[in-house]
Amino acid sequence: MILALVHRLAGRPAWIRWGLLAAGLFLAAVLPWVLYPPVATDILCWGLFAVAFDLLLGHAGLLSFGHAAFWGGSAYVTGLIALHSGLPFYAAVLGGAVAAALLALPIGYLAVRRSGIYFAMITLAFAQMVYFVANQWSAVTGGENGLQGIPRTLPGADLSDAFTFYYAALPVVLLGLAAAHRIVRSPFGRVTAAIRDNPDRVRALGYSADRYKLTVFTASAFLSGLAGGLFAVNHGFASLQEVDWTTSGKVVVMTVLGGIGTLWGSLVGAAAIVRLEDWLSTAGFEQTDLVTGGVFIVVVLLFRQGLWGTATHLLRLRAPSAPPEEPEADAESPAHAGGGGGRGFTARAK
Repeated sequence: MILALVHRLAGRPAWIRWGLLAAGLFLAAVLPWVLYPPVATDILCWGLFAVAFDLLLGHAGLLSFGHAAFWGGSAYVTGLIALHSGLPFYAAVLGGAVAAALLALPIGYLAVRRSGIYFAMITLAFAQMVYFVANQWSAVTGGENGLQGIPRTLPGADLSDAFTFYYAALPVVLLGLAAAHRIVRSPFGRVTAAIRDNPDRVRALGYSADRYKLTVFTASAFLSGLAGGLFAVNHGFASLQEVDWTTSGKVVVMTVLGGIGTLWGSLVGAAAIVRLEDWLSTAGFEQTDLVTGGVFIVVVLLFRQGLWGTATHLLRLRAPSAPPEEPEADAESPAHAGGGGGRGFTARAK
């Protein structure tokens, strides 16, 4: 979100850009003081997970129903590394993210050859296989009991305090968000957006659409793994819930709620869902899925572009007329992505 604001205000005075950057960092810094620190960390984890998913859905046009395999698979690998190696939790989380990316390679290699509902069903099938392995391989994963007592190890720091761990996890999330932003704004991101809109034209220009899809699928899995590993360390356990299909559905809801293709709207959707679930559970209301589902339906019916997309659209309508945006702003919105104009895409892709 911070980097996006800086980009949108690239033509404004430097002090405004740096001021907004400082305001965003200040908001991230004070979040555990206004919310229960573990909940604040959960917002970071789910926010990064939703951004990683939107990288695939909003900017590559690939709907995955199996991203829980990468979130949960990384949670298990992170837990195993932390439990049996004694390495700092940063190394454990990185190991989990690498494992998620390696898992994504064979899944993506088979899945990207299909599109639409076929792609979604293939990813769901592989995710259910991961769930079956995690459930049956109880000697390693703990089965239904999961991995418990995952430590927060960092030399020279006491991470048993939730406040301290939040600030230790924050740089990992910021780096993940910066990586997602860079991918979208890079030439690779332009080609990926064009593949989403017009794959036949991209192939005619000499690009391997399947290779680009596999790359963005793997990158999305890696960032999802970072989020899943942090989530496991934050809670001290990894359970079957992390690889269950409902987790994949939850991140879809967060992304749609914030706005598909907005990237940063996924952060808003994740924060809204996590905060709502925490508030309902604290109030003693057990049917949280009923309320979150109702909110999702309302947003889909009334805010077709999601919360973030609708807000930015209204701001554009209220703003005075301005010259057309530069081509690099196109990659963040499906409506303006590369496939819509042939000459514009050709210039960017080359």
